[in-house]
Amino acid sequence: MGVTLIVRMPHNHGMMTALQVPELRKLALDALLATNPGKKVALTQWIRAQAAIIVIAVDDTFDEPTGVPGCPARPELRSHLDVPKRSAFTTEGLAALLHAVTHIEFNAINLALDAIWRFGGMPRQYYLDWLTVAAEEAHHFSLLRAHLQSLGYDYGEFPAHTGLWDMTKKTKLDVLARMALVPRTLEARGLDATPPMQAKLRKVGTPHALRAMEILDIILRDEIGHVAIGNHWYRHLCSQRGLDPVTHYAVLAQQYNAPRIKGPLNLVARRKAGFEDAELTLLEA
Repeated sequence: MGVTLIVRMPHNHGMMTALQVPELRKLALDALLATNPGKKVALTQWIRAQAAIIVIAVDDTFDEPTGVPGCPARPELRSHLDVPKRSAFTTEGLAALLHAVTHIEFNAINLALDAIWRFGGMPRQYYLDWLTVAAEEAHHFSLLRAHLQSLGYDYGEFPAHTGLWDMTKKTKLDVLARMALVPRTLEARGLDATPPMQAKLRKVGTPHALRAMEILDIILRDEIGHVAIGNHWYRHLCSQRGLDPVTHYAVLAQQYNAPRIKGPLNLVARRKAGFEDAELTLLEA
């Protein structure tokens, strides 16, 4: 859980006392392996609270244990084609829509934790950035789950799909591919999808639907920052490897069979997240 540091405690009259100081990457793996969603959220938020004192074993290599990522027995996971669609104008349909977003946020906690423990050799700030992302995703999950419970449902009661984690698995051997194809591709799709989802909720117009819109506002604000982090580290790695970010993205998208970007794009949010006009022109085409 940590490394041992020897520190001087003044109240012990100069005696040397050993304290256990947390190590981030091992703790991130512990949180990733947690199968209970509440425990995963609590662990992630506790780790974030240690950021000022945390040690980061930047150069260590960890073997992947079994059980990555830790997930509860439910929801039942299916292909996205096999997840039924329901009308958000019914209570059950609204709950199903919220459940789908809740599941995305649960997976987003896992992918942020995975980005921390899996990839060694990155600058310290990389790990702190993804720790911030993990904690914010945990907050999003908690907001959505509480709102789902207010409708009489809970996380796990509807089937869900595995799309976000599928690409996380595909890119587990290359941090550059991970940065290109998870935060700045799959998560960036959330920037595009949120305004239409909010428009649908506005039409529903019930207090529960309007509260869901408010939660999506919080998520959209934070997700812009998450995609920006992905963009920053993608460009950092491209520069390090002597690659052009725009042309190499096309290579990676083809190599890993990334999903095609569907419009309309949320150009305002994508620009805030660090996408350049040349990239947006290509994505729109």
